[in-house]
Amino acid sequence: MTDRKAELAANLAAVEERIAAACAAAGRARDEVTLIVVTKTYPASDVRLLHELGVRHMAENRDQDAAPKAVACADLDLTWHFVGQLQTNKVRSVAGYADVVQSIDRVRLITALSSAAVRAGRELGCLIQVALDADSGGRGERGGVAPDGIEELAVAVERSPGLRLDGLMTVAPLVGAYAGRQRAAFARLMEFSSDLRTGHPAANMVSAGMSADLEEAVAAGATHVRVGTAVLGVRPRLG
Repeated sequence: MTDRKAELAANLAAVEERIAAACAAAGRARDEVTLIVVTKTYPASDVRLLHELGVRHMAENRDQDAAPKAVACADLDLTWHFVGQLQTNKVRSVAGYADVVQSIDRVRLITALSSAAVRAGRELGCLIQVALDADSGGRGERGGVAPDGIEELAVAVERSPGLRLDGLMTVAPLVGAYAGRQRAAFARLMEFSSDLRTGHPAANMVSAGMSADLEEAVAAGATHVRVGTAVLGVRPRLG
C-alpha cells in the first residue's frame, strides 16, 4: 500500500468511526447515512485510491476541477455530486458528468440545467440548496434560496425534463440566527424536508454536514454528509 493510500485509509476509518458513533447516538442505522467525499483541489489519482478503498460518492464544487477529474475516472462506478454555486455558463459541462446537482437555488438555473440534461440524454438528481441566512425572497451568503422559495423551485424541477427532485441541501450559515448553531440549523432543514415530502414524497435526500459538524447533521437526520478535509487532509491554498 502506498503512503498516500495508507493515509487515506486511516482518515476514512476515522471518519467512518465518527459517522457510526453519531448514528448509534441518534438511534439510527449506519446505512441510513451516505458519505460523500469532496475532492476539490486533489487529483484524480486520489479519487482512484478512494474508489479502491470503497468510496462510491464523490463531490466537487468547481466545474474546472470536476470535469477533467470525471473524465479521468470515467471507468469507475462513481456517483458524482456537484455541490458548488453553479453559473449558467457552466451548466452544459456539469450536465455531462454530474449525477446529482446539490446547489439548485433559482429558476433560471433549473431551466438551463433541464435543457442541458435533455441534450446530453441524462437525468440529473437535484437538491434545492436552502439558505438559512437568507431573508424572504433572497439568497444566502454561500448560495441557496430562502426557505420561502423552496416550493417554487421544487415544482419547477419536477416540471423540467431531464431533472429529478431528490431533496434538500444546506451549508451551515456563517451569519444570521443560525451562525455557530449547526445542530439547530440542521434540525430546521429537516423540518423543511418534512414539509417538502408532504407534496413531493420521493424527495427524501437531505445533504448536510461537513468535516467539522457531521455529527450534528447525523443527529438531526441528514441522509448524506459531505466530507473533504477529514478524509483528504488540509487543502493547499489556491493561487
